[in-house]
Amino acid sequence: MTNQELLSASSAILKKAKQFGVHLAGFANVDDLKVAPSFVFAPQLPILDKVLGTLEGEMEPNPGEVRWPEEARSILAVAVEHPEDKPELDWWYGQISPSGNKLLINAIKSLCEWIPANFDIDVFHFPYFIEQGGIYLKDAAVMAGLGCIGRNNMVVTPEFGPRVRLRAMGLSVPIPSTGPSEFDPCVHCDDFCRKACPQNAFDEIIYSSKTYNQTICPGRDGSYSRPTCYIQIHQNNTEAKEQVPEGFSKRVKVIKFCRKCEWSCPVGKQTLLASKSLQLPPIAQRFLGPY
Repeated sequence: MTNQELLSASSAILKKAKQFGVHLAGFANVDDLKVAPSFVFAPQLPILDKVLGTLEGEMEPNPGEVRWPEEARSILAVAVEHPEDKPELDWWYGQISPSGNKLLINAIKSLCEWIPANFDIDVFHFPYFIEQGGIYLKDAAVMAGLGCIGRNNMVVTPEFGPRVRLRAMGLSVPIPSTGPSEFDPCVHCDDFCRKACPQNAFDEIIYSSKTYNQTICPGRDGSYSRPTCYIQIHQNNTEAKEQVPEGFSKRVKVIKFCRKCEWSCPVGKQTLLASKSLQLPPIAQRFLGPY
């Protein structure tokens, strides 16, 4: 494909992604991602939590290692907003994936059908988990220009702050990158997210930039402790109650994970005041954000 054809495809794909329910989308180059912080940092960690097994018939990758399809030249990172007043988008119902995940999965599946039907492009649907063939979504989103890694170790977007859910897919052509951007609201922030953490997961520096040869470590300064964060996740799992949610015929365990570091972030919340004062129609407010 020529450069003009790639740019035309990029514009059409981003527009179609919005039509399929995605709120934010952007492209990143695979070669750039291979040297992005998480892709370099994660394989160096002494212990990594294994969540799920590898795909059937696949050789197990090294801990933290991403197995890229050889044909993948670029990735499309997408996000849907996860407003504070819709926590159920991230609730687990027994072993059933949250509805927010399903929105993303359906959007990516639709794109995986639409793109090859309209362009000479092969596509690759990345699973969520690294162990199943996924990629590091936060770095992908940042490299695609969706936002930056915040001091809460989450992607912070201009539109919705950290209140987003991410997914990605690969493409066989080098679509020009749409990022990274210079957006960084955390430089002069008062650490609302860190102060809100019920487990104090940011209390000490545990990863040194010098040791890991990284300028950006977990939590930006190396203070984010995933094992400490997992204490809260385990507590949420343990305290989950069984109930009969809407659409279910029997009782299931409803797991409501902590989101205090998201809710406390002020980024994106000004959008609500703007949308209300302007009295925009609901469809416009949807894309501006609910805050």
